[in-house]
Amino acid sequence: MTRDDKTDLMTIRQMCDAYDVTPRTLRFYEAKELLNPIRQGTRRLFTRRDRARLALILRGKRFGFSLEDIRQTLDLYDREGGISAQRQKAYELAVKRLAEMEAQRAELDLAITELKAELAEAEAQGLVPRHAA
Repeated sequence: MTRDDKTDLMTIRQMCDAYDVTPRTLRFYEAKELLNPIRQGTRRLFTRRDRARLALILRGKRFGFSLEDIRQTLDLYDREGGISAQRQKAYELAVKRLAEMEAQRAELDLAITELKAELAEAEAQGLVPRHAA
């Protein structure tokens, strides 16, 4: 580890503050082999690489990717020796996830339309007081 690497380390508290996560979350990601902080006894020190991986993990979770998909994508960087394979895998997962999300939205839009119709019918029949919109 170079001198610059040592000055670029973050504690678990700093990581929690910077990324709005809990220590438990960081330990969980470590246990799932998504993060690999430097261990000094019970102390965890996170490198720039760990921070980049955490940002990608959180982004993947926000998009609804499974932790296994995220782990496999992150591991491509190390296994395949670069970002190209990682980007290709991420793109494929994103295309699939977008299709799933759009299908869910279509189902939700239909359910909302049907529920509004049911509510309007109940109101029209005088079964309930008019809904304040």
